[in-house]
Amino acid sequence: MTKKSDFERVVFQPQTYEGMQRGINLIANAVRPTLGPIPRMVAITKTKPHDQTPEILDRGGIIARRVQQIADRDEDVGAMLIRQLLWRQHEYMGDGTATTAVLFQSIYNQALKYITAGGNAMIMRRHMETGLRLILEQLESMTIPVEEREMIAQLAESVCFDPELSKVLGEIFDIMGVYGQVDIRSGRSREIEREYVSGTIYGDSGFHTNLMINNPENVRAQLENPAIFLSDFEINDPDEIFPVVRAAIQAGESGLVVICHTISEAAVGVLMGVSKDPQRFKALAVKTPGVDTIQQNAFLEDLEVITGGRALLQASGETTQSIKMEIFGHSRRAWANKEFFSVIGGSGDPIEIRKHVTGLKGRYERVDEPDIRELTLTRLGKFMGGSSTLYVGGLSVIDIDAKKDLAEWAIGAVRGALLKGVLPGGGAALLACKPKLDQMAAQAESLDERVAYQVLSRALEEPTRTILTNAGHDPSVLLSGIERVGPGFGFDVHQGEIADMAQAGILDSAGVLLEAVRGAVSTAALGITVDVMVHKKRQKFANRP
Repeated sequence: MTKKSDFERVVFQPQTYEGMQRGINLIANAVRPTLGPIPRMVAITKTKPHDQTPEILDRGGIIARRVQQIADRDEDVGAMLIRQLLWRQHEYMGDGTATTAVLFQSIYNQALKYITAGGNAMIMRRHMETGLRLILEQLESMTIPVEEREMIAQLAESVCFDPELSKVLGEIFDIMGVYGQVDIRSGRSREIEREYVSGTIYGDSGFHTNLMINNPENVRAQLENPAIFLSDFEINDPDEIFPVVRAAIQAGESGLVVICHTISEAAVGVLMGVSKDPQRFKALAVKTPGVDTIQQNAFLEDLEVITGGRALLQASGETTQSIKMEIFGHSRRAWANKEFFSVIGGSGDPIEIRKHVTGLKGRYERVDEPDIRELTLTRLGKFMGGSSTLYVGGLSVIDIDAKKDLAEWAIGAVRGALLKGVLPGGGAALLACKPKLDQMAAQAESLDERVAYQVLSRALEEPTRTILTNAGHDPSVLLSGIERVGPGFGFDVHQGEIADMAQAGILDSAGVLLEAVRGAVSTAALGITVDVMVHKKRQKFANRP
């Protein structure tokens, strides 16, 4: 039987607002319980028929992502609008989705109530965008730079609520810096452990064969002061590797690292043959770093800068037949095991390295695409001169996986805070922006302008209200007490008292909060101007096995 909703349909006011509002509230109310240090959980049934165990989540972005479609098509438009907003916040910042949800919901519902009573949506939108700029300016003026290990640990704890993990992250970032490379692995005990390794480390880029191991104790191959041949070649014929080896020997090199995508057994035999006298010459074949062409080209570009060499690429049509010694890079040491390849003390020009790092930092700040940002961050980490490995232990595989996920989340939040600074947490920074908005409302020349500022002012209370409610407190009583004390104060739900949030170590990442406010206000301002919805005919999909 064909339903009415299966056909194309045009929806006008007031049904447009009513449907969108129901969908927005549906998603926001599902995410709302997860806000704060004492969150409530959301259970989501799985789609696989053989697995009836529900997913227990407290991440707003993932909860919203699990909602694929709402049956009512009018509601679905609103639900997908906020879903996309929350997922973008999750992808771009890694945190702040619940704050985004409650801000957006409050702004939209308040504005809608006024508009349906006769307010002008377009004028309100313009003044809400003015109010947004005002809020962002005030938040930026309150930002506190993060420099000390103790503050880094406090920030981590405000995200993950795990004192042991927070302390370790404080140490790691204090040592490695904001762009430091941190690998998360399953632990060997119930404790959280860390390990620091010097050099530029590339994962999934180990040696091509165990035959090259010359350090049995550490199960790895190691070369001192080697020449480094950079490429993404697939070396199948021994004749392709001979010119590389000959150029290195003629240049007086004592060792050679051949970086290539693949290499045949016959070509490996050539390298093993010239390594028979390791006192004179040693060779090592390593996989080109990266899981795809984009990563491989990026990492080879970085290795060119680090080692002072020049990479040969298949796409350029270059071969090894006319190779010259000038294309070799160099390093003080290089090693590889089955999974990793490391360059220590590369011979690249320090000035060129600084320029390259500056360029990568600028790209990381400019780009919005999550995959590119992640790759750029990984590349930056490899220029820090070392890496750290965080070993996360637990009682079971499920417990370890959950803690690893938590650690990854906390690392992202800490990194963002080191870049952008921190703000008083628990909603205190947003509450501190209210007086200026109230002043703007009092000075407004029109009712639409006044209401726009009042809507934003009231919405800035919503994160604090939600945190208090989720922790079992009455927000109407506590908010008045917080307001009397002054800006920067909030309610410490763990201690059960009003406190200076920064001094209490309750902090929010400034970058996360700024993006949450920007996304919530701008999307809500856009949402209230939607007058008509056009539903396309729903596609019929065959049942999947």
